[in-house]
Amino acid sequence: MPKHLRIGRSNKCLHRQSDIKTLASNQPNLLNSLEPAFKRYNEEQYTTVKLPGSSEATIISQYNSLGDGRYFDTASQTSFAVDHATQQASDTQQHPLESQHADLIRSLLKSFSTASAEHFPSSSIGVYPISSDSAIALALVANKYSPKNMWNGRWRSTYTFTPSSSTLSGTVKADVHYYEDGNVRMSTSKKLELSVGSSGGSAEGVVREIAKAENKFQEELNRAFGTLAEGSFKSLRRQLPVTRQKIEWEKLGSYRVGVEVLIVFGVCVY
Repeated sequence: MPKHLRIGRSNKCLHRQSDIKTLASNQPNLLNSLEPAFKRYNEEQYTTVKLPGSSEATIISQYNSLGDGRYFDTASQTSFAVDHATQQASDTQQHPLESQHADLIRSLLKSFSTASAEHFPSSSIGVYPISSDSAIALALVANKYSPKNMWNGRWRSTYTFTPSSSTLSGTVKADVHYYEDGNVRMSTSKKLELSVGSSGGSAEGVVREIAKAENKFQEELNRAFGTLAEGSFKSLRRQLPVTRQKIEWEKLGSYRVGVEVLIVFGVCVY
């Protein structure tokens, strides 16, 4: 699978396995050979699945991987198998949260879920013990698909919190694809080193610092877009002299092409 598959297009590509089998009829094991690529894509993009009997979306990532195609969800304390080609979950089993930071993880789940719901219209989060239970990973993915307007977007956040030192670091990634009459894609990321010392490493303090950092990043993106529109994009347009005279648009159709139009815009014609 291409590493930079268009956002929101993976399901359509993955679910057309019959077409792949037809096109590669002489390679019956092709789909099996693509499993590592499907797995890498799903884990990197924080693909979400719904567990059998549940309406909640659960993240697939390297942080909640158990190996052999199985993952766990700390919120429901459940493990499950994933078919990476179809992005379907199955075979759920109980998976109790066993961590010296279990109480903190539960608090982070609650605070992080509340904060993400306030800032994103549709998002999924996960909080997992990592690094031999010495640290905690927080993952968030928010997708927005608008095929009618021909654009899709994805926001991903990843943070590592170390309780013993109250250190918090992470990466935020934003990816937007606009594909009407062409392809325009914005892919950007920012690494963050945050301080949670004053909060004592509480769940509320950790999430508060994350929210502040992400709001600041969003503001930086907004300013960058403004500069892009007023600067870089504007400079691509052909510059015309300013005459400070109103154009009589209703008469434009009667002007002689190449002469009067130029005169209206203040260009000298000899």
